[in-house]
Amino acid sequence: MIILGVILLVLGALLNIPILYTIGGVLVVVGAILWILGSMDRGIGGRRHYY
Repeated sequence: MIILGVILLVLGALLNIPILYTIGGVLVVVGAILWILGSMDRGIGGRRHYY
């Protein structure tokens, strides 16, 4: 999710499309939050792992 967010951020900045920039930023933030919660051994949505 973080990688997709970074790709959308870069595309939004290069192509000057604000919606891609916004969606990319949201994905990076949500991905970072999920990564931090997962590294703290905390279950998210009733599940420990998503793989």
